Amino acid sequence: MLSTGSDKTSERITRLLCIFTSLVMLILPVFAADKDKDEDTLRRANLVLQDMLNSKDISLSALSNALCVLILPDVKKIGFGVGGSGGRGPLLCRAGQNFRGEWSAPAMLSVGGMSVGLQVGGSSTDFVLLLMNQKVVNHVLNGKTKMGTDATAAVGPGATAASASDADILTYGRAKGVFAGVSLGGTTVEPDNDANYRLYGKTLTATDIVRGTDVKPSTEGQSLVTVLDSKLSK
Repeated sequence: MLSTGSDKTSERITRLLCIFTSLVMLILPVFAADKDKDEDTLRRANLVLQDMLNSKDISLSALSNALCVLILPDVKKIGFGVGGSGGRGPLLCRAGQNFRGEWSAPAMLSVGGMSVGLQVGGSSTDFVLLLMNQKVVNHVLNGKTKMGTDATAAVGPGATAASASDADILTYGRAKGVFAGVSLGGTTVEPDNDANYRLYGKTLTATDIVRGTDVKPSTEGQSLVTVLDSKLSK
């Protein structure tokens, strides 16, 4: 017997609910964390940064001109017609009024977003984002920033590139899975105040951490600072 229109609608709703549940189950663990997991995020961010620098994926010229660096290890993305992404990582900024000093302690930021399109599959991607001007730095530090709307983003130049884009943010990505059109377009970025409280044991804004002078990074955070400071001398 042929299925009725009502039966087909019910099947579609059930299928979408299953997809949505799978999506939520994938992304929620990214946001469930404690201090040990926060420290592990810093450690993995350090590995991502060093690997991209050692493989010469990131232009040292672009890095030297960046005001801040956001490192996002293992951003999860899944799609079955409706896509979603989620992750967190440290933001470090250069000290001084003109952002020309050494690198700050890291403040944790979170990323998340939904997109609609013909997407099939899932991926885990590492990102390094270079924030290139004070306008985008202020935007990111003060609230939720949507990629492509509140800030322009472009693929960052490689180590041998002669010149860089004039975009607000230069992005470098390394996919670990198969996903059509891996990017952060439409994704939102905002300070993760809970993670920052866990890391530093007191209430601090992202601005307090990356623009202040008396915030001491943890051991894992200091490793990130050391790597970035070492690149300034070159």
